[in-house]
Amino acid sequence: MSAPFEERSGVVPCGAPWGQWYQTLEEVFIEVQVPPGTRAQDIQCGLQSRHVALAVGGREILKGKLFDSTIADEGTWTLEDRKMVRIVLTKTKRDAANCWTSLLESEYAADPWVQDQMQRKLTLERFQKENPGFDFSGAEISGNYTKGESVNAFPSYHKLCS
Repeated sequence: MSAPFEERSGVVPCGAPWGQWYQTLEEVFIEVQVPPGTRAQDIQCGLQSRHVALAVGGREILKGKLFDSTIADEGTWTLEDRKMVRIVLTKTKRDAANCWTSLLESEYAADPWVQDQMQRKLTLERFQKENPGFDFSGAEISGNYTKGESVNAFPSYHKLCS
């Protein structure tokens, strides 16, 4: 179990016109498709605690107030294979109850099914942190979830053999 939880269990992405975003308990990842051959010097990226701005070749791609606060000093961006910009933001609130329902306050909301899947994934990640001897990467949760807690059902999970 040396690989991070999200590498073993996958992620729940939320599509957007420019790419996708997804989250873990601690971080939010933004993956923006850019024209092939894009150079780092073509990218302008501003990361603040509650704001993000990304422009490529002078064209604004993404700009707005984030759904929740992040640690500005820990935010990073990288250009990967000269065709994708990956932005990594560290959440200030790092628990299953802090499941972002959208990337920005007024844009790029996950649909209800994706929100539910994101919440389930964060809850399993929380279980993994609380029970390091178990592997929850392939587990499934039943019931309705909100803010990292089961609403109507006791979560069913089992120990997986490694």
